[in-house]
Amino acid sequence: MFNRITPVVKNILLANVGIFLIQSLLSLPLADLFGLRVVFSDEFKPYQFFTYMWIHGSFGHLLGNMFAVFIFGPILEQVWGTKRFLTFYLITGIGAAAIYGGVDFAEKYQIKQDREAYMVDANPEAFSLFVLDHKSARFRVDEIAKFADDFYDYPDDREYLAQSRAIVNTMFRTSVNVPMVGASGAVFGILMAVAMLFPNMQFMLLIPPIPVRAKYLVFFYAAYEIYSEINRSAGDNVAHLAHIGGMLVAFILLKFFWTNSNNRY
Repeated sequence: MFNRITPVVKNILLANVGIFLIQSLLSLPLADLFGLRVVFSDEFKPYQFFTYMWIHGSFGHLLGNMFAVFIFGPILEQVWGTKRFLTFYLITGIGAAAIYGGVDFAEKYQIKQDREAYMVDANPEAFSLFVLDHKSARFRVDEIAKFADDFYDYPDDREYLAQSRAIVNTMFRTSVNVPMVGASGAVFGILMAVAMLFPNMQFMLLIPPIPVRAKYLVFFYAAYEIYSEINRSAGDNVAHLAHIGGMLVAFILLKFFWTNSNNRY
């Protein structure tokens, strides 16, 4: 019943693959233009809450998301019909972006305030504190630390003051202007819906090759994403919170609004 590709799933696959090919072949900065930015970024546009979910950062990123849409999407579309499935896909994708964006704002607002305070009162001690509070693997911390040491020797030097402000501005822009892209929020919404509607449906894992029920598969994914978000390792640029957000939006939608979600329309 659920093996054939369905209309909305086919169009989602075509749209995402087509956009990725255009982006790759023409070397277009689509992620920079349409990826979701933190709302106080100069690069933020409201339409990014929608457009981010059609852009992918790599072929592996695209393949993983579209494979999940291909496997799980037809299950929902054949039960709900094209209109409801498309509505669900968009709501979970945009809802995941809204949750991610809200938390992203809360996390990054402090660096915005610290940067503004430093522009008003630049000095070696404040510079060292800013670097200590906001350092990451994206910055050459060893070079910045050497500059900080030299800055203490020339606290009133105009060139050092100007350079320190430039470094702080660079750290700020690098931290807040990382775009979030990918259909993962909607994909994890699909996974949650399948688990809620068909909890005992079995799927065969690739590694290890064993059958697992949908409810256990989704529980594992949810636990992994929550753990990964809380214990984020250096270099992890995966938007785990968007994945969790997609699942949460799907759960709320099906539990409290689409109570007769098995019906087509």
